[in-house]
Amino acid sequence: MSAESDEQFREFMRGRWPAMVRLAYGLTGDLGHAEDVAQAAFARAYASWARVARTGDPDAYVRRIVINENHSRFRRRRVTESLVDAVPEPAGQPTAGPADALGDNEALLKALRRLGPRQRAVIVLRFWMDMSEAETAAALNCSVGTVKSQASRALAALRGSAELMEGELQ
Repeated sequence: MSAESDEQFREFMRGRWPAMVRLAYGLTGDLGHAEDVAQAAFARAYASWARVARTGDPDAYVRRIVINENHSRFRRRRVTESLVDAVPEPAGQPTAGPADALGDNEALLKALRRLGPRQRAVIVLRFWMDMSEAETAAALNCSVGTVKSQASRALAALRGSAELMEGELQ
C-alpha cells in the first residue's frame, strides 16, 4: 500500500473505531470481545483497503466485516461464558467506553443477551447504531421484510423481558 493509502486508512480507523467497538459491544455484550472483533475487522479492511475505499461506503463495508467477525468467532470455537448478575469492578482506573455510554442499563444488556444473534444484530443496528431498515438489511445481507419481522419479534421479547419489567432499566 502507498503512504497516502496508509494515511487514508489510519484516518478512517481513528474516526470509526469508537462506532465499530460500540457495534461489536452490542453484538457481543463484552468490551474485551468487542475490541477483539473490531480489531480483526479493521485488520481485514486494511488488507483490502483499496477495494474497501472504492466501494464508496467504507463504513458499511467495515460494519459488515464486524458482523461477520462476530459470527466467525462462534464458528471457530464455542466460547464458554457464564452470565453473572453483576458486572465485576474493573481493576485499576475505570476507563470510558461503550458501557459508560449506556449508563447503568445492565438490565437492557442482560435482556439483549437473551435474544438470538440475528435479532440482537437487528436491534443493535436499528436502534443502537440508528440505521434505517434498508441499511440494516444491507449490513445483514437480508431483506427489509426480514429486518422488520426480526425487529418486531425482538422488541416483543424485550417488552416481555423480566429484567426490563422489574423496572431495573432507567
